[in-house]
Amino acid sequence: MKHIQHPTLLINESICRNNIRRMAEKARRNGAELRPHFKTHQSAEIGDWAKEAGISNITVSSLRMAQAFAEAGWKDITVAFPVNILEMDLINSLAGRIQLRLLINSPATAKALQEQLQHPLRFYIEIDTGQERSGLSPRDFERMDAILQQAASSPLLRFHGFYSHPGHTYATQTQEEVESLYQAVENLLLPLKKRYQPQFSDLILAVGDTPGCSRVEDLQTFDELSPGNFVFYDMQQYHKGACRLDDIALALACPVVDVYPERQEAIIYGGAVHFSKDSYLQADGSPSFGQMVWLEEKGWSKPVEGAYLKGLSQEHGVLTAPAEVINRLQPGQLLAFLPAHSCLTADLVRKYYNLNSQSTFSSFSLL
Repeated sequence: MKHIQHPTLLINESICRNNIRRMAEKARRNGAELRPHFKTHQSAEIGDWAKEAGISNITVSSLRMAQAFAEAGWKDITVAFPVNILEMDLINSLAGRIQLRLLINSPATAKALQEQLQHPLRFYIEIDTGQERSGLSPRDFERMDAILQQAASSPLLRFHGFYSHPGHTYATQTQEEVESLYQAVENLLLPLKKRYQPQFSDLILAVGDTPGCSRVEDLQTFDELSPGNFVFYDMQQYHKGACRLDDIALALACPVVDVYPERQEAIIYGGAVHFSKDSYLQADGSPSFGQMVWLEEKGWSKPVEGAYLKGLSQEHGVLTAPAEVINRLQPGQLLAFLPAHSCLTADLVRKYYNLNSQSTFSSFSLL
């Protein structure tokens, strides 16, 4: 790692592969298909690790990401984002190459697809089960029926089922809370399956979020699971009880550029354009943007108590730490940080250094 000169993602392949295998095994125990969300890593190499764990179908967050993974050989891809009808050319291009699955949340979108679609595709109706982001109310039968009626006029559109991202699990604190939330999600989705299954005998229920899929053991209600963050995990997930510290597979290596012993702080080259502005709350209620760990020969240490990023600007990271830690630091020294939110950190930095193989690889450039 002596060659690292700027913020660099470090990945522990062994931990990452174990995370993938563990979630795949959990899906199989529950009789569900694991269709992992690849927005977290956006990497063909890590996608290959998923293939080796028996995963054949995936989820992404944009059509351009679907295009990149289609070029990497994936043949069945869900885009878990409401259809943007301005990208109809790309929709048609992808639908002509792979089994494409989209989210249709309005009759107007269904109409646009009915009029312009050139190849078959399957679609979900997204249901808002409490996050209040995108998706229909689980009681909005009028809009669901209108979407299905519009889609029925096209031989190219096939209804696949209902999709939900219960992202409000990120607000849970205890095991009881996340289990109760997932029970509520089941209670909202099962009546939809009962209502529409006589018309669509093979419709499925799909959910995807890492806190729920990691912490809830009984997931047999659901036919597809599409968590994403579990491949790396991070400090947010750790503080939500979704993983152990030993399950975090990603750290960001950053050079020290200034040290201020008088205020027990140091400045690192690593800011919001590397970590994002996401944070998590520590036990005392203060926000942290990343937890410091010492770099070791084959990875990193346990978190250093009291050493964390208290603030970020564009390129600067402000590390606060006990005096005995600060006194060990000097400009040019490399430190590592377990990120608050690995999905955004990986998206921003995009280049990985594999600690196991001591090689580098990049994620897709989608700009």
